[in-house]
Amino acid sequence: MRYRSVVHWVAVAWFGAIFAYAGLAKVLGDAGMREGMLAIGFGAGWTVAIGWIEVLGVAGLLAGVFKPPLKNLAVLCLLPFSIGAFTVHMSYHQGFADYRESLCACVLALVILATDARFKIDLGAPMVRVPAPRSTAR
Repeated sequence: MRYRSVVHWVAVAWFGAIFAYAGLAKVLGDAGMREGMLAIGFGAGWTVAIGWIEVLGVAGLLAGVFKPPLKNLAVLCLLPFSIGAFTVHMSYHQGFADYRESLCACVLALVILATDARFKIDLGAPMVRVPAPRSTAR
């Protein structure tokens, strides 16, 4: 197995573990998670909804083992949750122990996409120019 592939799948597993833990803690009503989400303004309904979205994202990662585009879609859908969690932890001036998983998830998402041979973002594509409409007045 190539080094790039090993890094890729370790990152997928770690990313999935972070979201599986966080999502299940929210869905199952872990007291610490519930208190933490309440402290930042999310009630029980929002906490459970976010948890289910995270769990569905992990299911997408697992399905991506057999259908790779689903893995990339799941990573792209979970990335805003990583960024949001990191931003919230930082804005509340919480310590490293509180934000390390969200920071890891942000970095891991980029590692997953960068090491996937099938994923590509082409920023150098030429612009498509639309011709100006012709004037009908004569």
